[in-house]
Amino acid sequence: MTTAQFIPASAVTRGEFRGRAGEYFGIWIVNILLTIVTVGIYSAWAKVRRNRYFYGNTFVDGHSFDYHARGKQIFIGRLIVFAYLIVYNIVLMFQPFIGLALALGMLLLLPWIVSRSLRFNARVTSYRNIRFDFLGKTWGAFVAIILGGLVSIISLGILAPFASRWLYRYVFNNLRYGDRAFATDPRIGKLYGVWWVSALISLVGFVIAAGLGFLFYAASASNMDFLTEEERTIRIVGAIYGTVVPLLVLYAVAAIFYRVGVRNVVMQATLLDGRHRLYSDLSRFRYFWIVVSNLVVSVMSFGLMRPWAAIRERRYTIEHSGIAFDGDIGEVIASIEDTGSAVTAEYIDMEGFDFGF
Repeated sequence: MTTAQFIPASAVTRGEFRGRAGEYFGIWIVNILLTIVTVGIYSAWAKVRRNRYFYGNTFVDGHSFDYHARGKQIFIGRLIVFAYLIVYNIVLMFQPFIGLALALGMLLLLPWIVSRSLRFNARVTSYRNIRFDFLGKTWGAFVAIILGGLVSIISLGILAPFASRWLYRYVFNNLRYGDRAFATDPRIGKLYGVWWVSALISLVGFVIAAGLGFLFYAASASNMDFLTEEERTIRIVGAIYGTVVPLLVLYAVAAIFYRVGVRNVVMQATLLDGRHRLYSDLSRFRYFWIVVSNLVVSVMSFGLMRPWAAIRERRYTIEHSGIAFDGDIGEVIASIEDTGSAVTAEYIDMEGFDFGF
């Protein structure tokens, strides 16, 4: 079992991001144009180019990560899912009951797809020529994602920390770097410690939505009988949007705060090889400001500042992440390099299901 402990900042080897908005803009604009021209087909190769740039500019102890996926792999994975969706929609049109069965089948296949996705993304990632790997099984994904999601929804988010714990234990406890295992066991108390702020924001959103709904109802109920059918429809639609939009906005804010808080808790409860502790000290308010200001700038620039926004967010995230090595860094890596498993063609030649969390 791993337990979080205080890590002095001086003991942490922090990540470094060397990407530049100007450099990434050239990659981004070409990706956009080619994706449009090819009616989305190039998006698989676009993702490879994007990830190679971001991974290649992410450094730890002066060494960068590498991304080895090929566009064809990701395209095949997306093509499989796309073909299934086409068949589903055609069958649903002519045989609704069979279509519903296919929808249920897709839901049951989701854990398998997720486990394959995590395995693919791990195996095409390397650091200092040592590949990552993921050993998680389908049943573990089912418990972590399907059951965890249901528990969170049915409890109206009250049990969300338990769902988060299941999810990240599944991800990290099945992750390998070479032949060295990661392990995490975030404490429920700490997860609830970052949950309550998001819960309070969500509660405020619900109260505001309920209040606005009551005001809309009170304002329109008195003279609804004197309105035309079209005017009634406009008022009803306006009331729905006026009530739901504030709720969704505050829920999105709560989700950002929760995700960042959980990340910090999980990372600091994670060990590599039972010795080397991961680290994260993202500020929830700072990260929220970056996300909101990035959105505003991107919208105001009609999307042209999106590369700048992506670089800005990635730099903040990487520079507030790291690892506290137990021992000399060079000796630790040399030990892992000596036992790092070889990579064969079969090891990485798999469908590129690239869904992420």
